[in-house]
Amino acid sequence: MDIAPYITAFVTLFVVIDPIGLAPLFIALTRDMQPPERRRVGWRAVGISFVLLTLFALAGEQILGAIGISLSAFRIAGGILLLLTAFDMLFERRTERREGQSVDDADDPSVFPLATPLLAGPGALATMILLVGQGDGWGHLALILVVMALVLAVALILFEAAGPLARALGRTGTMVVTRLLGMLLAALSIQFIIDGLMGSGLV
Repeated sequence: MDIAPYITAFVTLFVVIDPIGLAPLFIALTRDMQPPERRRVGWRAVGISFVLLTLFALAGEQILGAIGISLSAFRIAGGILLLLTAFDMLFERRTERREGQSVDDADDPSVFPLATPLLAGPGALATMILLVGQGDGWGHLALILVVMALVLAVALILFEAAGPLARALGRTGTMVVTRLLGMLLAALSIQFIIDGLMGSGLV
């Protein structure tokens, strides 16, 4: 079995979800919580995002078919969306938007904004449809779901270690990592667009 597509899938989802970039925001959203409560919020956010991403992986293509959108067209649109996300990361607009998300201290941030739109946002949902559409059969679907679960597991680990991680990276370190991930995402999004154009017969 060729594992290269699934390594690429992991990198793509990791870059789109950006667990490293989410860790400082997780700290800000749970700054007044005790460690046990912060841990529950992290687990709940990851669990909800897992359900949302799984539903899109299972039914996303059927939804597209019902409204008359081809998978090639969605690949092109998804690639463009991911490219815009990459630009946001490279020029720090994504961080500014995330930092603009605010919740009342009495509210539970696990559903909003952590689970959605930060973990299972439009880019991640679109990416799940694209990745599932790159192969056939239940085996491919199962491996994509495993890849997605691994990315979310990394996010959960970083949530657990958010405090020490933020102190270790600092603002400059976080910016460097975000820009590096942005470059990788830009290249991957171009590949999605090329695949869509080839699938549509335009090239």
